[in-house]
Amino acid sequence: MSSDRISKTLVGDTPGRSTELIYFRIGPKDAARKVYLQAALHADEQPGIMVLHHLLPLLRAADIAGELNALFVVFPMVNPLGMGDIEFGQHQGRYNRSSGLNHNRDWPVLYDAVGDGLAAKLGNDADENIQSVRSALRDWAASLPRVTAFDQWRQCVIAEACDADYVFDLHCDNDSLLHIFSIPQLADNMQQLANWTGAAATLLAEDSGGGSFDEVWPAIWLRLARECADKPVPLPVVTCTLEYRGQGDTFDHLNRQDARNLYGYFQEQGLIGGTSLGAKGDAPAGTDLRATEYLRAPQAGLLAYWVELGDRVEKGDRIADLIQLDGDGAFVDRIPLLAGTAGQVISRKIVKYVWAGANISKIVGSEILESRSGSLLSD
Repeated sequence: MSSDRISKTLVGDTPGRSTELIYFRIGPKDAARKVYLQAALHADEQPGIMVLHHLLPLLRAADIAGELNALFVVFPMVNPLGMGDIEFGQHQGRYNRSSGLNHNRDWPVLYDAVGDGLAAKLGNDADENIQSVRSALRDWAASLPRVTAFDQWRQCVIAEACDADYVFDLHCDNDSLLHIFSIPQLADNMQQLANWTGAAATLLAEDSGGGSFDEVWPAIWLRLARECADKPVPLPVVTCTLEYRGQGDTFDHLNRQDARNLYGYFQEQGLIGGTSLGAKGDAPAGTDLRATEYLRAPQAGLLAYWVELGDRVEKGDRIADLIQLDGDGAFVDRIPLLAGTAGQVISRKIVKYVWAGANISKIVGSEILESRSGSLLSD
């Protein structure tokens, strides 16, 4: 049994800018499996912080009871740099101010870092191959530069996540139903997670085009399996992004149950023993992310929605009107925004003033859309 609170100082790039990164290690240090959980990578998305706030005491109690069968590494607020991003009284937190980089984009391509040297070392024992890859990843992570605060932060996060068996990244949308992003190779496991969490949709893509945090960990295993087809290379990591509804959905009663449901999933995975918690349901099956339409505004305007979250629509149905704010039709004319596919509305915008290209709704359908190619994520 073990429960440690770890604090690392991220030394600032300029005077007065140092900050503290706090995380927890709970469970047997010699456990055969490791679970990595983080929230608020996009620092302006806080429901996951509340979920992990309620999960931590459950994990600690299970540890005291000797019921943890895995080591849990938990970053309740993984991005303190983004949490400090306050401008004119408004919290931002989605982008790194120095580089302009989205905090959940362009995480390292692990195969480029260690894959070439590994391919020749793989043998005929799958377990030994797993250990070889993870050892190489740990060595590489330990050698990453730690010059800037951003460097220090990423190095710490990568070092903790690189050898985990489960990597769960807790986010939220703007205003949405709970949904999951993962890869098609994990569809069966994600169905179990969806049943426990009550996800309205599970959106699957092996490469969504953004280098998002959850996708980089399985990518190296899938690439190695293809490059070394004559060697046994399993997929030993379960990863996903859990979108815990919208930015305003940070509530004790809601996120406490979310934590219990997540705990129940981990119990079903054999990672935690004891009396079952949570409420398992029957969630919709996963769908190809290319079948989800990101409906965008053609110009600036004020949104007037015709649909509620969860509504099912047909292609051509009116999702919203865009009230014009300039030109001859300003404050009088409306531009109807129509669904380009049949499906379920799982997201909308909280703030109704939008500009050209803004994503105003996600509609989860079953038909792959010709327009969905290249990067499949909104920035």
